[in-house]
Amino acid sequence: MSAWIKMIEDNEADADLLGALNLSRSPHGTVDNVLRVHSLRPNTMRGHISLYKACLHDDGNTLPTWLQETISSYVSVLNKCDYSLANHWANARYLINNQKRANAIEKALHDNRPQDVFIGAELAILQYAEKLTINPTGILKSDVDRLKKVGFDDGQILEANQIICYFNYVNRCINGLGVTTEGDIVGYYDNSNTE
Repeated sequence: MSAWIKMIEDNEADADLLGALNLSRSPHGTVDNVLRVHSLRPNTMRGHISLYKACLHDDGNTLPTWLQETISSYVSVLNKCDYSLANHWANARYLINNQKRANAIEKALHDNRPQDVFIGAELAILQYAEKLTINPTGILKSDVDRLKKVGFDDGQILEANQIICYFNYVNRCINGLGVTTEGDIVGYYDNSNTE
């Protein structure tokens, strides 16, 4: 079982659901469980995939893609969401393209010590991610001002904020419905040539 609720397969889908499933296909041509878990309500599947694509994998984003995926991974570590972590750390590792560096980053994220491998702007954005995830009511204007001071523009701050907020949403969806990676192809990118 890959979730605690029923998920409808493609061959059982009506036209409305099939349309939502087709919008939700990964580059591999499959629908990951994180989206298929919405199959009883195609409208939330459409909303979810739209939000996901707007937050990540959007050509308008200017934060480095590896950093977007690292932020996603750190939020997932903080929320103890193994599903999102498996997928988005695979993406980050692929994009970092340096196994020694990726291993050091992974350890630092799991230790909740990004300062062990990051400095400056990268560290600041990960600290913002941590605070927004575990203490959202503690966020102050000074937290955003700090991001500006280290070089992020308002659009990049918005990008990071939306990635963090999206992963707080999706981590709770996944954990709350018992979604697993069983049957999924883990990671967005083709990892066949990275070993």
